[in-house]
Amino acid sequence: MTGESARDEAGSTEPSAPGTRRPGGRTARTRAAVRDAVLAGLTEHGYPGLTVEYVAEHSGVHKTTLYRRWKDIEGLVADALDLAGEDSWTPPDTGSLEGDLRALAHEVVASFTDPAVAASGSAMIAAGFQSERAAEALRAYYAERFTRCEALVERAAERGELATPLDAGALVRSVSAPLFFRLFITREPIDFALADQAVAATLAATRAGVFAGGDTVGAAPDAAS
Repeated sequence: MTGESARDEAGSTEPSAPGTRRPGGRTARTRAAVRDAVLAGLTEHGYPGLTVEYVAEHSGVHKTTLYRRWKDIEGLVADALDLAGEDSWTPPDTGSLEGDLRALAHEVVASFTDPAVAASGSAMIAAGFQSERAAEALRAYYAERFTRCEALVERAAERGELATPLDAGALVRSVSAPLFFRLFITREPIDFALADQAVAATLAATRAGVFAGGDTVGAAPDAAS
């Protein structure tokens, strides 16, 4: 795709506010191409080395279009995160809370230990430490992810696995928290055994009532009685 043809395809439509859905068609394809270029640039050069010129070269979108629609590098990175959160991903449904949490934790390990996908994900998170707009987009991305994961707790309550109402968001965050701590704070390796340990700790905390209160998901009537 040449720069000028990309400009024609992109048109003059301004990007919507973060968290809203964009129209499909050529504009969506242009936006996806820009997102892929941003991810490639972050992986290759990191946030400090990412430039509008790089994104233009690797997306085929003229840099004047990039400046008009996304303003600057912060806008490009924030929108790339916003687009990443518009997928159709759903949390695991294995038939039990323990199975769901284990599958979820294993997904985190698989994502950040697979060389084909780990670098771009790590680069996006690293960008959140260097740009406030990227940080805001990152928070919105993970807030959406954890909101989807609350379905795990809701299903467990319906099955009668939970005896008391609890904070679903806090529960699902506790599974991934040790994994992300090792990945991005202590820079230690993670594996499936560590994931299972995080799940076991979360289930023990759940049974001890650690997650009671907050934005609660109610227990099933027979479990609470």
